[in-house]
Amino acid sequence: MEIYLDNCATTKVCPEAAEAAVKAMVEDYGNPSSLHRMGLNAERILTGTRKAAAALLSCDYSCIYLTGGATDSNNIAIQGAVRARARMGKTVVTTTVEHPSVAENFTVLEKAGYTVKRVGPRADGRFYAEDFLDAVDGDTVLLSMMMVNNELGTVLPYDKVVPAVKKRFPDLAVHIDGVQGFTKLPFSPERLGVDLFSFSGHKLYGPKGAGGLYIRKGLRVLPVEYGGGQEKAVRPGTEAVPAIAGMGAALKMVRENRAAIMQNYRERNAQLRALLKEMPGVVINSPEDGCPHILNLSVPGIPSEVMLHALEEKGVYVSSGSACSKGALSGVLQAFHLPAERIRSALRVSFSKDTAAEEIDAFAAALREVTGHLGAVVKG
Repeated sequence: MEIYLDNCATTKVCPEAAEAAVKAMVEDYGNPSSLHRMGLNAERILTGTRKAAAALLSCDYSCIYLTGGATDSNNIAIQGAVRARARMGKTVVTTTVEHPSVAENFTVLEKAGYTVKRVGPRADGRFYAEDFLDAVDGDTVLLSMMMVNNELGTVLPYDKVVPAVKKRFPDLAVHIDGVQGFTKLPFSPERLGVDLFSFSGHKLYGPKGAGGLYIRKGLRVLPVEYGGGQEKAVRPGTEAVPAIAGMGAALKMVRENRAAIMQNYRERNAQLRALLKEMPGVVINSPEDGCPHILNLSVPGIPSEVMLHALEEKGVYVSSGSACSKGALSGVLQAFHLPAERIRSALRVSFSKDTAAEEIDAFAAALREVTGHLGAVVKG
């Protein structure tokens, strides 16, 4: 039995999404920009996906821009918003624990002469809204922060930060990277005052190659690419209709089943926590109040990569951290003040809507066996 517990990296495409993607490829294969009926059919798919995302965000569907994925959305949101505010200031604020698709954008801005303020968690591993307020000033043109950390599952205090900074600086643009939090936490950008919100289809049971970006009505965002003017010229290029169709179907499925999906995340998380607490030498890194689809653990003394491949031989698939870090020592976990030994041995387990209790029992048994064997080798 293969046990896939790396759903933060990508989820398995749900049947509804696969069916919608295939239909778009073999039946509704027109170019959405074409003026004939086949083009109109493809355009209707794009509109349907916008509406599916808007229903989950309680916003106007015209605010949803379709992209190639979260990296695409984050680049447009950050670079596009900052460029549009070039005369308003030269300071930007983010956190020390962002995904590379956000963090690297701020490195680029720093090299271009912007002052980048990075807010980190305090010694207790938690973020505090007042630290963001201290970082923002009248020269700040953008604040960008994630909803949920992709390595630990820590929920950032965006719900407190956004209203507070907007009250003090109403013209400040606020971007939320919602990749790991979208559909898992209640969220409405319009109610909260968020200007830009990124999400990805393949983290939510849709195909790879499609994502979305909410842009508040009236907010000026300059494109980072140029072409035929698709997506109101914010993200030009012929839309990937099959992937977008799949994402739309997946979003509808998640909306209809959200309560059951979240219940499964909570049950699997609680089940694994209980099993891990019975294992000597295993430490849980994720906070108790983290988003329940992520559980990060360490077995100090055994390197993550060694453990990962030993589990893989038993048909168990987990991660040593963000799939985008390619096995490098996690700077995110360092920012969360975890000891070096725990960082070197960290594993990320992430659940899906279909993760079964039997799979968690099997994973725990495999972990116990592998830990015992590798621990003996290390000591020997």
